[in-house]
Amino acid sequence: MTESKIEKSLALIRQAVAEYGPDVAFACSFGAEDVVLLDLISRAGRSIAVITLDTGRLPQETYDVMDACRKRYSMPIEVYFPDAAEVEAMVREHGLNLFRDSVELRKRCCEIRKIHPLRRALAGRKAWMTGVRRDQADSRQQMAAVEDDAHFGIRKFNPLIEWSEAEVWAYIREHDVPYNALHDRHYPSIGCAPCSRAIAVGEDPRAGRWWWEQEDGVAECGLHASPLKKR
Repeated sequence: MTESKIEKSLALIRQAVAEYGPDVAFACSFGAEDVVLLDLISRAGRSIAVITLDTGRLPQETYDVMDACRKRYSMPIEVYFPDAAEVEAMVREHGLNLFRDSVELRKRCCEIRKIHPLRRALAGRKAWMTGVRRDQADSRQQMAAVEDDAHFGIRKFNPLIEWSEAEVWAYIREHDVPYNALHDRHYPSIGCAPCSRAIAVGEDPRAGRWWWEQEDGVAECGLHASPLKKR
């Protein structure tokens, strides 16, 4: 892990705050990349709203690391939930495990449990920050450090875009950053409990997400797969 790469990420965090102040938010899922970014935000000495989505189907390990980070960094975490009426209507019509029935229903579940709450969380903001990296998936290869997010209509900052998985974990070990215990059980990507699994050696890091529909490639939930225009 090179100090120059860390400094580059810190500079981008400071740039985001300098340009947008209280109108920028960090969308944190508490995966490995996001806990690193949380630590970097703390090191940068900048105040950034931390928002997270509780879909109602998260594994306990995610709540555990969320609480550990809240205590470690003394940062308020804004938790957004899906609209109860939307979830009830969806489950009433399609059942609790609708995401297994078709790609369309899985995307509908992601939309109600993730996209809609995130849209509410970002309402009125001018920029958001994420922990995405280019080498996480082929669909993220063209992402830039700073982009115009066409899906949400605001700027998007990706301070870890050039980091490798090895660099993420080197940083976690060196700085004793809290992380999700599921990573130690071979879960590189963690979302909702029924839609995440451990992967085998050599599998794509995203292969543990929605694995039953991956004949045409690694699936995405829609948070980071929208068309983006680089700046």
